[in-house]
Amino acid sequence: MKGRWYQLLVAATTRVGAWLFVVVSRIIAAGFFVFSKNVPESRRFYALLYPEKGACYHLWCTFRQYQGFTTIHLDRFLALRQRQTTFTSQGWEKLEAVVQSKGAILLMSHLGNWEVAAHLLKKQESSLKLLLYMGVKDQEYLERLQKEHLCQSGVTIIGVEKEGGSPFDAVEGIRFLHDGGLVSMTGDMVWRSDQRKRRVHFLGGEALVPEAPYVFALVSGAPIFIFFPFRSGTNNYEFILSDPIYLRRGDKSEREATIQAAAQQYADLLELKLREHPFEWYHFDRFIQ
Repeated sequence: MKGRWYQLLVAATTRVGAWLFVVVSRIIAAGFFVFSKNVPESRRFYALLYPEKGACYHLWCTFRQYQGFTTIHLDRFLALRQRQTTFTSQGWEKLEAVVQSKGAILLMSHLGNWEVAAHLLKKQESSLKLLLYMGVKDQEYLERLQKEHLCQSGVTIIGVEKEGGSPFDAVEGIRFLHDGGLVSMTGDMVWRSDQRKRRVHFLGGEALVPEAPYVFALVSGAPIFIFFPFRSGTNNYEFILSDPIYLRRGDKSEREATIQAAAQQYADLLELKLREHPFEWYHFDRFIQ
């Protein structure tokens, strides 16, 4: 949605109520469902997730996926209007036990609402140092709004360009970890063609995942927590954190095996949670090769 139209929608919704935002956003999502060139990829994805079902069911899953994506924008709008967002968590105490001493890497996915999660993590622990790596898309108004919202919450944002990032971006992340902070990275999106990646087994096929989070863990000694923020209701979330994953250094062959095992562990847990929350998958590009 263009910035001017989004601003008009927000202004109108402020006057008449959140129901208008829900109705308009769902109509827009229906339009994307009809006309988006990414719909066939979603249908293919759900066909791999539910091979025993027919094409009509896969199309219905895709429609629910596009409709579900509107809740991300709704909850952002409610949060900006000072509506209280609540959450429960599983595994939070494991993260607290290590974050102040050596930092940790939060491995997020396009499963659930990572934007709300980052905002709430900072709100929950105001002293928490949180750095978020985000891909940069040109002329994306809603992406700029995301970043502004997060920066206002005290989250540090590093934008990763498609043409390549600066080595200093990685140095900043390692420094954050050594200072006991959290570094959030995407586990399921390869942003650049020259990006180092790992091939993992996923839904009976293979997927490519970025190698960077595991290299960060090796270099810094910080553990990885696989993190899923699922919506349990309007402005209500459930956060699920895995057990910490430590990557031990060794010789080159040992490091290769360690990274590959950790990447596959992430893929296995992602598949498990995807089956539990199939319509909160907001990865619209090809993931399974």
